[in-house]
Amino acid sequence: MEETKLFLITYFAALLGVVPPGLVNMTVAKTCVEKGKKNGLYVALGATIVVIIQATVAVLLAKYIFRNEFVQNILLRAGLVIFILLAVYFFIQAKKRGGIEHKSRKANSNSIFKGMLVAALNIFPVPYFVAIAGALNIGVGASYDWSRIIAFILAAFIGSFTTLYVYVLSFIRIEKQAEAFSKYSNYFMTALMLILVIVTLLRIYYS
Repeated sequence: MEETKLFLITYFAALLGVVPPGLVNMTVAKTCVEKGKKNGLYVALGATIVVIIQATVAVLLAKYIFRNEFVQNILLRAGLVIFILLAVYFFIQAKKRGGIEHKSRKANSNSIFKGMLVAALNIFPVPYFVAIAGALNIGVGASYDWSRIIAFILAAFIGSFTTLYVYVLSFIRIEKQAEAFSKYSNYFMTALMLILVIVTLLRIYYS
């Protein structure tokens, strides 16, 4: 039951984390426009393979970062500030006007490796997953609880791939309604950050 709750929270955190237009999902959408849905799907798959590595590194780092009680308290407070700042950032982004630009270019091969490269350049998921792992108390005890860790990693992978797959399936609609899409997806991220703020505050209080 605990693993199920953890899985669902991490799944939606990963899913919503990829929703706002960014390097990875815009690369997927752009590839779909230029090279077709199949290549876009390969880019999404390559990117989420890297997400598995990023989530694994994050949850393993969380154990050493949060082992020391003083460091744990400092980082929880730092995470709280980060979540608040991110909530403000996404709220401001939601108020801005924006769009998605696509340029026609000749199709390239090795779309999976392209997705892996783009995801590797996107370093934000590692601290993002570390903060989530800390907030949910994953991998921070004396020994690893591998059932929780595996649930966390799988949820991060499936959640990220779900959003990228939606980009592949609906890239034409996203392209035509980029401004509205960007606006409301950033509102979703604002809500997610506020939830993480509440969770972190509770952890600080009870620790």
